[in-house]
Amino acid sequence: MIKEDKYPVEVDLSSCEKEPIHIIGTTQSHGLLIASNVKTGQITQVGENAGAIIGVDSEDLLKLNISEVLSSEVLQKINESLQKDERLEVTETSLNGQNFIIIPHISGDSLVLDIEPVHQKKDTFNFQNELSSLLNTLAASKDAQQLCQDAADLTREIFEYDRVMVYKFDDEWNGKVIAEAKKEDLETFLGLQYPASDIPKQARQLFFKNKVRIISDVNYAPVKITPMLDPSGDPLDISKSKLRGVSPIHIEYLQNMGVGSSLTAALISNGKLWGLLACHHSEAKFINYYQRQTCEFLIQIFSNELSLKSSNKYIQKLEEIEEVANSLMDQVIRQDSIKKGLSQSETNITSLMNASGAAIVLDGKIKLVGDAPTKKEVKSLIKKFLSKKTDKVFQTKNLLKFYPEAKAFTRNGSGILSTRLGNDHKNYIIWFRPEVIQQVSWGGDPNNKAQYDAEKERLTPRKSFEKWTEELSGVSKVWEDYEINGAKKLSENISYIILDNQKRSIDNLNEKLVAAHRELELFSQGLSHDLKAPLRGVDGYAHILKEDHFTNLDKEGRMAVDTILSSVQEMQDLIDNILSFAGVSNKDINKQVVSTDTMVKDIIRSFNIKSNYSNTSVSIDESLPKMMGDKRMLSQVWSNLIANALKYSERASQPSIEISYTLQGNKTVYCIKDNGIGFDPKYSEDIFNLFSRRSGDNYQGTGIGLAIVKKIIEKHNGEIWAESQPGSGSTFYFYV
Repeated sequence: MIKEDKYPVEVDLSSCEKEPIHIIGTTQSHGLLIASNVKTGQITQVGENAGAIIGVDSEDLLKLNISEVLSSEVLQKINESLQKDERLEVTETSLNGQNFIIIPHISGDSLVLDIEPVHQKKDTFNFQNELSSLLNTLAASKDAQQLCQDAADLTREIFEYDRVMVYKFDDEWNGKVIAEAKKEDLETFLGLQYPASDIPKQARQLFFKNKVRIISDVNYAPVKITPMLDPSGDPLDISKSKLRGVSPIHIEYLQNMGVGSSLTAALISNGKLWGLLACHHSEAKFINYYQRQTCEFLIQIFSNELSLKSSNKYIQKLEEIEEVANSLMDQVIRQDSIKKGLSQSETNITSLMNASGAAIVLDGKIKLVGDAPTKKEVKSLIKKFLSKKTDKVFQTKNLLKFYPEAKAFTRNGSGILSTRLGNDHKNYIIWFRPEVIQQVSWGGDPNNKAQYDAEKERLTPRKSFEKWTEELSGVSKVWEDYEINGAKKLSENISYIILDNQKRSIDNLNEKLVAAHRELELFSQGLSHDLKAPLRGVDGYAHILKEDHFTNLDKEGRMAVDTILSSVQEMQDLIDNILSFAGVSNKDINKQVVSTDTMVKDIIRSFNIKSNYSNTSVSIDESLPKMMGDKRMLSQVWSNLIANALKYSERASQPSIEISYTLQGNKTVYCIKDNGIGFDPKYSEDIFNLFSRRSGDNYQGTGIGLAIVKKIIEKHNGEIWAESQPGSGSTFYFYV
């Protein structure tokens, strides 16, 4: 593993991809690098070629302040820019009687100067013509491909390199030569592809800091920066330096290609590294700063034109897709069916983009359109792969790379574009593309990326760049950005329809529930009347027997009369509780602040504890917080819970009840604890169900009380739960 702040002594197989080339510690030999403390001006690091470039040895330079090297005029310009936090201006100056160009930048605490010889400059008239030609030629390009070819031709015409290539990256950072201008006797590289490892990630990132990069002599001797570390003990970051040294691996790569010098420029489109303008020459070739500025102007115009042409194409294609999408939506609305609207007309879901087949998945049910994998394969794809994706949209041209089971349907499903409808993993639209068997030509075998050279004790690049062709299967045509965005928009519209359908279903269900509640209320009231009328008759005659004829009855007759009276009372209690339970659902909450302490004490008094439960001790926390809710309903909650605690602890040797509270986050949780019979913890949820009784036949009850309690608490957006063990009492907790 390489630390990012240290350059490795050896660059080997394990470190190539992480080679920290921004702190390489060397420069090219066509100029001199000087670093000084940005505050004091003391020179801290220099290139060892100082004597050859400006006639002052590096050891002597390190003893100087930058003010002793540069003129006061140049320093004043730099300092003014630093104070205003402006971009540092490039300037010319004379050092020991020679003219140099000074290219300054800031790196950490250092002011870094790239010092290059001026060389001959073009006259203003020719320079203006050159720029005008660039503008006119690139602006006149009819499409992106023509633009690339024009850029290659112009670059070769201006800078006279043997070969100029426009090199485009794919989505995996492999590069392909899509335009070329060259000497007639050179073998063409047009159409060849190069693996991503040829230009590793860290090298690609540096192109955003240094858009035009030259290697004036591939066979140069690297110039060491001395001392290697700055005063703080760190290597100098020379990401922005025009003189930054070159990785020995890349140097050998170019030597193996027979390249003597190179120029590489970043081609950026819409803020992304789209490709490179790569220039090769068989001999050493120096392109001075002003020429490089011309190249930078060229790639800026190229990038602008490329972005414009790409945007125009994107807009045109997106409009075409939106037109198809609108037709599909019209069909969906007209047929009042998503599946039929997307699949049963001449314009169907596959018409939206160049897809061989599609799958419409709603509530887990699959409708296939066109040439698509089987329903079983689609179902498995969703369950094992797509449902695990956090992003709603997934696309790939090589599904096999991510999902090995795709091997079974590469013929018609090598590439997929999937959109999830809403947040439910049961609703998808998936487009499929078949494999496109391609003959791909590489600049050398891409599998021979590099090998270890024991003599050099480092990694060496491949030596052969001969055309190497392979057959590529299991890969589909790539999904374009406008297709992905078109799929997103259609999916959003379909999602709105699904939500609207769900809303209508919920509204219809709600109306039915309201009607059912009304019918239930009427039924409950009618049932109450119909049941209570004969009960009153039974109760009346039983009381007559009790009052007028009880003494005339034998023992069994008296027991029968008492049983009738107690059964009538139980039946009346049951009817009243059923009506109470039904009433909770239908009544609105009249919220108000309720004194919990007062309510609980009133309920305790109503039970006449001293007479009815003389052995039971009741402990009430004196600081019970107030409650917000319907007073009558909350009173019923406390009454039912306290009644249960009294009833089920009554037979304990020393029955006791504790009423308290605890704070859980921002919730006040009330507690009613007893030391009664308790219950099996496996019934801790079941006890709140209607007609559920877990106390046995020794205790009277209808099995409705706790169901009413739970209903009231849920109506207050609260929660109730219980903890218990048989024979160890119970504790009920709730909040509202």
